Amino acid sequence: MASTYTNLGVELMATGENAGTWGTKTNTNLNIIEQISGGYAIQTLNAAGAGANTTTLAVSDGSTGATMASRVIIMGAVSAQAITGNKILTMPVLTENFYLIKNSTSGAYTVQLKAASGSGATVTWGTTDKDWKLVYFDGVTTDTGVYDLGLTTAANTQTLTNKTLTSPKIGTSILDTNGLQLALLTATGSAVNEFTIANAAAGAGPILSATGDESNVDINLNPKGSGTLKSATAAIKIAGTETMWIPATAFYLPTTNPADAASVETTAVRPELKVLDFDAGTAQYAQFAIAMPKSWNLGTVTYQVFWSPSTTNTDNCIFGLQGVSCSEGDTADVAFGTAAEVTDAGIGTVEDVQMTSVSGAVTIAGSPADDDQTFFQFYRDAADGSDTFTGEARVLGIKLFYTTDAANDA
Repeated sequence: MASTYTNLGVELMATGENAGTWGTKTNTNLNIIEQISGGYAIQTLNAAGAGANTTTLAVSDGSTGATMASRVIIMGAVSAQAITGNKILTMPVLTENFYLIKNSTSGAYTVQLKAASGSGATVTWGTTDKDWKLVYFDGVTTDTGVYDLGLTTAANTQTLTNKTLTSPKIGTSILDTNGLQLALLTATGSAVNEFTIANAAAGAGPILSATGDESNVDINLNPKGSGTLKSATAAIKIAGTETMWIPATAFYLPTTNPADAASVETTAVRPELKVLDFDAGTAQYAQFAIAMPKSWNLGTVTYQVFWSPSTTNTDNCIFGLQGVSCSEGDTADVAFGTAAEVTDAGIGTVEDVQMTSVSGAVTIAGSPADDDQTFFQFYRDAADGSDTFTGEARVLGIKLFYTTDAANDA
């Protein structure tokens, strides 16, 4: 009986055959097995000038050196073979094995790996794909297919299809295609809240949500330094300190110890000062009332006085502001809260505009609530011995500072 051969070329010797050559043939068989176990083969893909063509691999029965009997195959050359057309490399139909194969060609052409006959699956390296693939030949008799098992290397680009990544960990940053920082990630040891990002169908916008274990979770967007939070080129208004201008003309005068409403002409057809005059010797008052914005956090307020001196005296003038809030059904016959006072020295020139520093906190009496009417009383504390400004303080108005904790007044 004559010898037969496996699909990789290993000789299967019959009993009593090859007398005196068993050692040589056995060593050759062992070398063929070693060849598929380790090492590599280089397979050129025809001459560079041949254009598009096919290179056929074949079994080398009973001898070593067959490319298809090597586990690792480098197509082209170690230093890259220049090709001038799309190439095809075929394997024998009955080959059932897996291989590590690299496309080591240069030129913008494809290289396809397929069985020598049949219409089974094929594997193709794209025009810019010069990397390794892990492939499997199924060895079916009539319709051999070759399959890309998805080898991922440090250099290749691979698309994952229908894969589930279970809790993948991303390090401290995500880089862009230039290798530059796109996003930095900071870990919190006991984190329970996070972002959820959802896309959207036509006509709707994608959603960035705060989610987590807690029922109410803020989203914090913090510009760096003096940076501004923007939407496109426009700054986004955020909750925080707001101001409200209360001009002298918005005050009303109480029945007891009122300030004097006055007009002070500077020069004809130049700004005329609409002021409240506060005497140097008597404590005088003026009031205003506001339905405070619903976005107000119901906390303390501060203020800054804009005024003009009636004399060149540069001594100190003391101003004060106090407030009380009334809800529906509350009596308006209620005492104002504790005043916060601010001191400012005369600027030394009549009709100059001057501003005090911002006062300390004014606590609004009456348990403020949304939609309350809030009454304010403003005065000059002329009875205080530290108020030594000798002229009338002509108040132009005050800037009221309050804090919001909502995006709007809805």
